[in-house]
This record gives sequence, structure tokens and C-alpha cells, in this order.
Amino acid sequence: MDEEVKIGAENNYSASNIQVLEGLEAVRKRPAMYIGDISENGLHHLVYEVVDNSIDEAMAGYCNRIDVTINEDNSITVQDNGRGIPVDWHEKEQKSALEVVMTVLHAGGKFDKGSYKVSGGLHGVGVSCVNALSTHMTTQVFRGGKIYQQEYECGKPLYAVKEVGTCDPEFTGTKQTFLPDNTIFTVSEYKFGTLQNRMRELAYLNKGITITLTDLRQLDEEGNPYQEEFFSEEGVKEFVRYLNGTNTPLFNDVIYLNTEKAGTPIEIAMMYNTGYRENLHSYVNNINTKEGGTHEGGFRAALTRVLKKYAEENCAKALEKAKVEINGEDFREGLIAVISVKVAEPQFEGQTKTKLGNSEVSGAVNQAVGEALNYYLEEHPKEAKIIVDKVLLAATARVAARKARESVQRKSPMGGGGMPGKLADCSSRDPHECEIFLVEGDSAGGSAKQGRNRKFQAILPLRGKILNVEKVMWHKAFESDEVNNIIQALGIRFGVDSEESKEANIEKLRYNKIIIMADADVDGRHINTLIMTLFFRYFPRVIEEGHLYLASPPLYLCTKGKVKEYCWDDQQRQRFIDTYGGGREDAVHTQRYKGLGEMNPEQLWETTMNPENRMLKQVDMSNAAEADAIFSMLMGEDVAPRRDFIESNATYANIDA
Repeated sequence: MDEEVKIGAENNYSASNIQVLEGLEAVRKRPAMYIGDISENGLHHLVYEVVDNSIDEAMAGYCNRIDVTINEDNSITVQDNGRGIPVDWHEKEQKSALEVVMTVLHAGGKFDKGSYKVSGGLHGVGVSCVNALSTHMTTQVFRGGKIYQQEYECGKPLYAVKEVGTCDPEFTGTKQTFLPDNTIFTVSEYKFGTLQNRMRELAYLNKGITITLTDLRQLDEEGNPYQEEFFSEEGVKEFVRYLNGTNTPLFNDVIYLNTEKAGTPIEIAMMYNTGYRENLHSYVNNINTKEGGTHEGGFRAALTRVLKKYAEENCAKALEKAKVEINGEDFREGLIAVISVKVAEPQFEGQTKTKLGNSEVSGAVNQAVGEALNYYLEEHPKEAKIIVDKVLLAATARVAARKARESVQRKSPMGGGGMPGKLADCSSRDPHECEIFLVEGDSAGGSAKQGRNRKFQAILPLRGKILNVEKVMWHKAFESDEVNNIIQALGIRFGVDSEESKEANIEKLRYNKIIIMADADVDGRHINTLIMTLFFRYFPRVIEEGHLYLASPPLYLCTKGKVKEYCWDDQQRQRFIDTYGGGREDAVHTQRYKGLGEMNPEQLWETTMNPENRMLKQVDMSNAAEADAIFSMLMGEDVAPRRDFIESNATYANIDA
């Protein structure tokens, strides 16, 4: 009888089961739907949402200064000198327009074409989401010589919009201060470097705007807060020089165009360097379109068409001598380009806004690039010849790379043929549950093989430091045994569009998680960076789709009597000493792990490999332009920028003596 009642209750699905989430409750209930995630990326995304509103004011021609401040309590203040959010009465909602903007989803001036010709945020969810996900938010508006204010808690207004003072009638703008809700976000601390990269990017993409970033948590030697100002006079032209700063230019010219086609403003800058990588960074209304889209398609098509035609007409002998067929990829080797388009009604594929879908933009960019490039090549025959020579070298290397790859590509990722000798594979054949550890050295590899769960964990020991692929031509990497072992073990193939394509095909990826496991010392960190460079340059999709991780082995094992605890950093160790040793270091026994080889298999499993206990850091690429610049600088030939980087970041590094 009881069972019958229970079934009856479960099937009683009626109107009372239907929940309607009022106002901003939906955002608090499902934050990731609106801002992507609730970790570090989502936390920083809140700042970008508020700053984007100020940028939209600037793009409309009403603002030329934006000040961003990280306050001591990790709250954020963003102030601009735009028109200020309207505060007058909103007839439909029966409240101040400011309150509507701050508390109603899908409310904003971006839907009315007369207010903003072009903007980044078109869904009207930006600032109201920030408000919903903050424990406290204060908005001040400066308009008509008066200061208006309203405060909120978790998106709910504490009082009606009120006047709180007067200001210079000439001074207008909006000031927003918000404290993210740490019950929602898993991280609460803002990173200066992450915000710095985005502010720099915005300054380059919007020339003539001054953006300042101030960190009140850090003081310099004179006791002043750490501050950086970003301003660009030449826009994307300057941006491409910055991105190319760690490379050797093929020639010093920046090929630049700034025009409007079919009602779409287009700004593009490109530069060739002596390297072997294509670096294309595209933006639509200041939004980084990581997955590309129609504007990138138009750019690539024009580049291939114009350069191929030029080479055939002006360098026929050199083409004949090279005996290779050139394709689109060859024209883009060693190319760094920034594409920035402003589209009145952009259609993005997905809410994440990372791929542009407007078909008309492709034709507009194709035409603009075609005209500008034709003109440049005619006016600069010397530089044009240098580009063609570079293209021929790229085509020759591509053919060599294809031959090298053919000899190493694993025919069937599930079969045993062609498996690297030292790989200890797992028994499961389901890629979704399998993971592989790339382990430094045979001794740690031996411990890992003994300690692992054989069902779903594979181990690939690597012999010492792998090849630094940043410094070699594309095909040279495939001559390295360690690189080949990684490619074979993972089941990666090359040739997405054609057999000669450089793009890695990861559809048959054998493992869902690829975990780099190196010692927690300087050498281990160097190995981590070498392997990450390989993935970033040769198979970036592995990173983009979230498959690459860094293992975090503990630094200490602290014991006091029968109590033992692994500690990953000095703070954890200190907490153990304070708790069990009364603050006395000599009252606690501390074992310091210099390397993975010092751990027995049980310890390695318990601390670093067991999914229940381990700490993994996911490698992501939130800002591809910045990642590219950092990899070029850390792993390239030029010593000076690397030394500057180390010196400026030395205070943050905890390097073992």
C-alpha cells in the first residue's frame, strides 16, 4: 500500500510543481547560463560586463575615459565619463530607468537602434547579472549637475533612486561598485594580470580612450597603489606590433587598413615574422571571437586569392623551381593579424559569443582586404618578394612535415599497433572515462604505473625535457621521439581539411583528461611549460576543449604523533604547525618532497592521482592573444623580454632554493 501511495505522489505533476523565477532569481539559480562559469573566468567576466557598457558609450562617441579599481576587499569600482544611465521615470515599469536597467533582465538601450549604432552587449543581461551575483552593489549617476544613487543587495534595491549631492554640470558619467557573492563564486580574488590583459586589449581596439587599472591591494615602494594606464593612438596597428614584440619581423611594415564596406567598419593590421605559426586574433564589437567566424573566413579567402595571384604573375620562375603546390596555410605562416569589425546586429553562434555568423561580413572583409593587399603589394615589390619567398619555404616544410607525420601517426587509437613503447595503457576503451599522465622520468613513471588505477589511468613516461617546439620549424618537431610518443599515445591525427593541413584532428582523442605530472620544483615547472608549448602550438583544440591539466603534487608531508597531513603550500604547512604543534616548527615532523620519485606508489596515488583527493589545474586559453605573446617570450630566442618578465613577476614566484 505504501508503495502505491509513493508512486501516486511521484506522478502527481501539476501546476504547483511549476516554478516561476521572479526578477533576477533565475541568474542566481543558474549563474553559469549567463556568465559562462562560476570560477575565475566568471568572476572576471563581471568586470568585463560593466566595462563593456562604458566602452559602448565610448563607441557611441560620448566617453573617452574609464577607470577600473580593485578595492582592498576585492570589490570592483568602474567609473566612466559617458552620458550616465538615465534616471527619469520609466512609464511601463513604473520606476526609475536606472532601477529598470539594474534589476530587470533584457532591459537596456541596445535594443533601440537609435541609442547605440554598435555595441558588444545585445542581450540586455550584462549589468543586471552583475547586480544579481553581487552581495552589494552601489550605482551613482552624474547628470545635469546632480548625483543620483541606488544600492542593491543580491540584485534587490535597498531604496528608490535618490539625489545624494551635486556636481559640476559639465561632468557626466556612471560609477558602479560591486562585491561578488562568494557563496556563488568558487574564487573571490581578482587577478591584476587577467584584468590588465583585457584592459590593454580594449585600449588597442578602441583608440583614443584612456583606461586606467588601479589595485588598492598592492602598494609600491612609495606607498602608492599599483596603477597602469592604457591608451593607444594607432589602435590595432599598435596591437599587432605589441603581439609581434617577441618575434623577429620579416620586414618592419605593418599592413594596415581602416575602412567601411557594406555598412561594416573594418580595421585590420597584419605583420609577417620569421616564425612558423599563424596567429589570427579577431574581434567583433570588442568581443574576442575565439572560434572565428565569417570575418576570419573573408580575411583568409582574400589573403590566399591576392597572394596566389601575385606569386603566379610575378614569381613564376621561383614557383616552378620549388616544385610544390602552395595552399592557403602557406600564405599565413609567420603571420600575425588583428581583425576588428563593428557590426550593428551581430549574430553569434551561441550565448558565449565566440563565433560570428553574419554572412554579409565575409564578403565585406574579403573585398576590403583584397583591395588593401593588392595596393600594398604593387607599392612595395621588395616586401612582396620577401613574403612570396617565405610562402615557398612554408610549402616545402609542409610537404616535409606530411612525410614525417605519416611515419608516426597512430592508425587506430584503440589498437595496439604503433603504440609508443613505454606507454602503460589503461584497460578501458571509453575515451570519456580514460585519462593519461605524462610523467617526467622513468623513476616517477615506475611509481605512477604501480600506484595508478589500471582501469582508467594510462601512464606515458617522458625522457627528460622534451623539444622546445617554439624554436624549430614545423616538420622538425616530428623528428623528436618524445613528441611522436605523445602524438601516438593520444591518437591525434593531422589534416582536418586535407592531408597536408596543419590543424590537429582530435576527434579520436583516446583520453578525456591529459595530465602533465612533473616535480614541484623549477625543472618540473620548465617541463610543464615545454609540454604546454607543444599543445598550444600544435594541437590547441585539446586546450580549447578543456582536456589538458597540470597535476599538483604536495610539497610536504607533516606528521605529529598519529596525525599526518599532506600540504600543497607553505600556508597549509603553517596551519598544521599552528594546529598540532602550538606554532612551534620543531614540534612537528616535516618531510619535504623534492620530486615525484621520492614518493612511493601509495603516496603518489593518494596525493596526486586519486580523483577523490588530487588537485588538478585545468589549462585554459581565455585570452589567446596574451597566451601567444607569453609563449613566444618565454620559449623564444630573445632573452631580454624574458628577463624583464621574470624580474617583474619575481615577487609572485615561490621558487625553491
